[in-house]
Amino acid sequence: MKYKTLKNIIKTALVALVLTVGFSSARAQVTGVQTPIDPAFMDPFTVIPDHTPMMNDIWEAINTLMYRVTKKGNETVYTPHFPDELKRLENTVVELPGYLVPLHGGRNHDTFMLSVLPIMQCMFCGTNDIPPMIEIIMKNGKTVRFTEDPIRIKGRVFLNSDISKGNAEVQILDAELIN
Repeated sequence: MKYKTLKNIIKTALVALVLTVGFSSARAQVTGVQTPIDPAFMDPFTVIPDHTPMMNDIWEAINTLMYRVTKKGNETVYTPHFPDELKRLENTVVELPGYLVPLHGGRNHDTFMLSVLPIMQCMFCGTNDIPPMIEIIMKNGKTVRFTEDPIRIKGRVFLNSDISKGNAEVQILDAELIN
């Protein structure tokens, strides 16, 4: 009889532990990043946002980029299609906030990707589409030091329909870092 009671207590404790961990993880996924914080200063379940939102009208226009899919023999070919909203940005100078995503190792970068999400956050998480990224090519070989903090870039929009001319379909040329 004692054996059955002890076995039931252990089962109940394990179920309670699994439920507690499950609900805690679900809460962190829904509301942000749950961080352990010194309870003397804050509630231990205080949620800190996982990134600063970057979306604005320019990012929204960039996000309209689509692809035409055709076949050449056995090969599938993806050709960028730039809707009017995005075409209107070509050759205009824009300022765009975002997170630096390096294309190569090192501290300083003269060419890199700019994203609406930080590099440490999964680029494919969330709802709807894959968040947009654009290629940044700095003016006169100037460089930007890698940071996990948001940066602001100013430069001329180029719509690259030939991917052999760079890494991305949307590029910012002659870019400068805005402080």
